[in-house]
Amino acid sequence: MSAIDDAARELSRLPGIGPKTASRLVHHLMKGPAEDGLRLGRAIAALVERVRPCAQCGNFGEEEVCQVCRDQERDPSVLCVVEGAFEVASIEATGQYRGRFHVLGGRLSPLDGVGPEDLSVERLLERIRTAEGGIAEVILATSPSVEGEATAVYLESVIRPLGPRVTRLARGIPMGSDLEYVDGSTIVEALAGRREM
Repeated sequence: MSAIDDAARELSRLPGIGPKTASRLVHHLMKGPAEDGLRLGRAIAALVERVRPCAQCGNFGEEEVCQVCRDQERDPSVLCVVEGAFEVASIEATGQYRGRFHVLGGRLSPLDGVGPEDLSVERLLERIRTAEGGIAEVILATSPSVEGEATAVYLESVIRPLGPRVTRLARGIPMGSDLEYVDGSTIVEALAGRREM
């Protein structure tokens, strides 16, 4: 197998990158200066060597405890549970959330053989039980997919007996969309989550 085929095969293993896109990326790198490809290779190598999951929340960082967990200005009584570290970055980009996070490392999917023991559920429950000052609220920020909803329902059932208030991210109609194009379940969620103006 040639170096081009090998590089394309590796790139196509990334989510959202099919064989054609991978081939285009490889050819794009080969058309440019060699330094561009080498710089990308060094960046990927540094990523693999230096970045690891946070010992407290599971978010990615270069230190044993991530920047979010080290931030003393954050509210330790509010915990937002997400499926992956990417969601931490998305929520952080809003600049509106000032609590802590817990990364599950996926979502329940019995058809794929993913159960609670495959996620960091026990670690989450331990954090709630032993949090200094206590956890007042756990926000379940799982995806609106069937698996994400099942994960949220399961988590609610195991978290609520520990005492904290359990909330879910609001669901509704995206800004800028027309009602005629929105599916019925989204409209139902939007009606249920309506608020005063």
